[in-house]
This record gives sequence, C-alpha cells and structure tokens, in this order.
Amino acid sequence: QVQLVESGGGLVQAGGSLRLSCAAHGIIFRVNTMGWYRQAPGKQRELVAAITSGGSTNYADSVKGRFTISRDNAKNTVYLQMNSLKPEDTAVYYCNADLITAQAMGDHWGQGTQVTVSS
Repeated sequence: QVQLVESGGGLVQAGGSLRLSCAAHGIIFRVNTMGWYRQAPGKQRELVAAITSGGSTNYADSVKGRFTISRDNAKNTVYLQMNSLKPEDTAVYYCNADLITAQAMGDHWGQGTQVTVSS
C-alpha cells in the first residue's frame, strides 16, 4: 500500500520559516505532479504549490516569493520551503501526488501536518 508521509510542521512566529517534507512510500511505478494544499478552519482546501516531474512549478498568488517547492525524484519526495510566514498561512498542510502504483493510479494524499504562525 502506498503512503505519503509528511513531516516538518509546527509552531513558528510571524516572519519565521518552516520546511515541509513529504515522501511517497510503497511500490510506485511513476510519480507525476506533486503538490501541497492547505486548509484553514472554516475554509476550503486550496492549492499552495505544485511541481511536475519535469520541474515546472505553480504557486498560489498568496505565497509567491515566499514559498518554494522542490522535489527529489530519486527519493519520491517533495519539499515546501516556507519563508516570511504570516498568521494567515496557519492551516493544515496536505501533500498530494499523482501516482501510478501497483494498486491504482491517480491522486494520493498525506495525512496532513499542522502549521501555526503566531503574530
């Protein structure tokens, strides 16, 4: 069974930095686009950033210039470096990956990691 395992969330003061990691584990034939979404209380889940297998990136306007997404294809891992964090970045962050595995193909989700930015 394929799992996306996230790490790196936590509590940080405004202006600080955090780095999230997400590794895909299991029998995986191909990893396509990987990305990070977030969901704040009372709000819908939104795309934060995504990166294709070729390295093309896409960011939400609210994080452009502050967040950087990257990936290590050899490790099936995606990262999100978050700088200049703001209280409005507080949310549960979810890793997403479009995978082809031994069991299925399509979107897979991590369990979520809490990011809290204090003012």
